[in-house]
Amino acid sequence: MKRQVKKSLVLAFSMVVAGVLVTNCTKKSTLAEEPGSSGQWAEKSGKAVVAADVFKHPGVLNTKESLDIIGNEVDASPTGARGIAYNQVKSYVDNVQPSNAYVAVVTVAGGSSPQSETNFKKDAILSYALALRWAKTGDAQYATKAKNILNGWAYAFQSFAVTGGESRQAALEASWAAPNFTAAAEILRRYTCRNGATSGWSSTDINKFTSFLNNLNQNYIDKVVNTYHMTNNWAVSAGYAKMAIGVFEESLNLYNTGLGIIKERLPNLIQADGSMPGETCSHDDFVHFQYSLTGFSYAANIAAIQNDASVYSDGSSRLRTGYIYLDKIIRHAVTDPCGVTWDNSQIQPGIDIANRRYNTVETNRIQAMGDPHGPTGDNCFLGFTTYTHHQVFP
Repeated sequence: MKRQVKKSLVLAFSMVVAGVLVTNCTKKSTLAEEPGSSGQWAEKSGKAVVAADVFKHPGVLNTKESLDIIGNEVDASPTGARGIAYNQVKSYVDNVQPSNAYVAVVTVAGGSSPQSETNFKKDAILSYALALRWAKTGDAQYATKAKNILNGWAYAFQSFAVTGGESRQAALEASWAAPNFTAAAEILRRYTCRNGATSGWSSTDINKFTSFLNNLNQNYIDKVVNTYHMTNNWAVSAGYAKMAIGVFEESLNLYNTGLGIIKERLPNLIQADGSMPGETCSHDDFVHFQYSLTGFSYAANIAAIQNDASVYSDGSSRLRTGYIYLDKIIRHAVTDPCGVTWDNSQIQPGIDIANRRYNTVETNRIQAMGDPHGPTGDNCFLGFTTYTHHQVFP
């Protein structure tokens, strides 16, 4: 299995939330499952968790309002806090090149990163960074580069091949990569820049990209809960991915399936004291602990964009309790039930989303540990949340 490690403007608007992150993935060859529910989650059930039948767009991590706000702030003060955070996006776009190696079969492995896997995941991160830069500047060159990446993989990709380590690795890889690609695609498809520019992504290409997402979901992500019955951070990532794809495809059924997974896992994975024995006991680190916090934060953010902020408060704000526990562990103010201590893991940028919502002493303290939260070479989760989300309520 993979491990990821990551280093971690004041404004109020009134609508919603959006978030993401970039994290460094190293791998473990074994995976322990957390005991818990193993019920089936099928899109065909049609049971709605949220009654809304009209999605807000853009609605995967960012909104029209939030993208406009952060762009205006950078224009007004290029050397201010938002401008400094935006420089993380610019630097990534300027220094990371598309792989241009779009293949039918992506090789993945537990314990190592084959080149095609690295290309697949890095291209997803880059497409999002390009989409953010296009949204800020309205410069067509960045939209074109982002579209080329999305189209490249959409037309080429057919399947994953697992060559070693964790045999179920493909399901996790799809759960990580799908929302990253989707966040970029949602901006390109649905955002109109402040200068009036649109990306010009064709309906033919959008349909092909939708088929690509459906392949990832139906043949890989779905297996996380329905075949492998995972209940730990894998399930959280799968639920988040389904929500993102559901918004992009305007599939209430798929969106609610993902949200249902998130809501079922939240109070079962994060205990009342904020600990997560299912993560720390299984892995002896706080990397996987943060995987779960990150997935929950991003799912909560997407749901809030769609006018449902309940994930933030579910289980007596169990997500907030998890972050408070993380702060205690970092400060050695509490002993983990499994005896695991803070391992100097880099703080993941989901904290910008959580701190914006909760604004506690603890979340402020964590947020300050690694600001701004830009890319650090990881390919598992999106980042740039100090630019996109810090103190921005779209």
